[in-house]
Amino acid sequence: MSTASPTPHLDALRKDGFVKITSLLSTQTLQSLRDSCQQATEQARQGKWPYVRTVPKQYPPWNEWQPGDNIWGVQHLLHPDMAQRNAFAELYFSDEVLSIVKELVGLKKDSQGDDQLVMELFNLLVSPAERQDFELRWHRDDVRPEVTPEDEERQLKEKSPGGKQLHAQYNIALFDDASLIVVPGSHRRVRTDEERNAAPFEPNLPGQLVVQMKPGDAVFYDSNILHRGVYKGVDTSVDVGRMTLHGSIGLAGHGTERARQVLQHAVGQWIDKAHFDLEGSKGERAEAMRKRLVEMGSGEGLGYSLVG
Repeated sequence: MSTASPTPHLDALRKDGFVKITSLLSTQTLQSLRDSCQQATEQARQGKWPYVRTVPKQYPPWNEWQPGDNIWGVQHLLHPDMAQRNAFAELYFSDEVLSIVKELVGLKKDSQGDDQLVMELFNLLVSPAERQDFELRWHRDDVRPEVTPEDEERQLKEKSPGGKQLHAQYNIALFDDASLIVVPGSHRRVRTDEERNAAPFEPNLPGQLVVQMKPGDAVFYDSNILHRGVYKGVDTSVDVGRMTLHGSIGLAGHGTERARQVLQHAVGQWIDKAHFDLEGSKGERAEAMRKRLVEMGSGEGLGYSLVG
């Protein structure tokens, strides 16, 4: 008689490079976050929130919003000046999210594992307005495409020592989402010749899978997996389109390797003044995680993982 694995999410992540979790959010939480995200997105599209991802730029450094910009992301949801910040913090530091994170990075699911968690990034991915479609190139988050197969193999091993990631990252869909495309299993191997020579926006890479998510679903994925995103532009007067929360949480004690990947997004510029107004143990957890991010520094001089 087989025994159920105590780490089913981690097992799936190790095997495929991603794991989908259905109905992570309750109906009440889903509606609350929809309201907050719609407000934040409208502010960003009007230029009232400067920290955005603009079409067609794929990677940081991000420029502040300028008139005429079309956006595909709203940055820094946990920034002290973000009006909806508390709603986002309630989710980011929640047991629902962090219990999965702990499993994926090898920590105990009880509060004993909290002292090794580091606050990292929390952003919002949205559909571009004016029906302007936008696509991301095939990439790994921290391995440049021009590296040799030998360097690619070495970096994959270094970034996942013993087959374990130093962080967990995720997408949580607030509406139907079919934007993330992955190549299952590619997080543990170098690219094939066909993958290496494929066009940056190749629509049909062998073995690719579109991750289909319903509202409230989440996908946690290995940052080393070969993946890209496809954003269908919408008419914002009649359609919300995609609104998906994109976050990452790290493990303490991994120096500049993880610091560069996080601080390249400019979170180090404001985190020292970003104390959280949350109650009880969640507030204590949030403050401790924030302080561990402060200890990573400002990010100056660390460079960027990818270019473009």
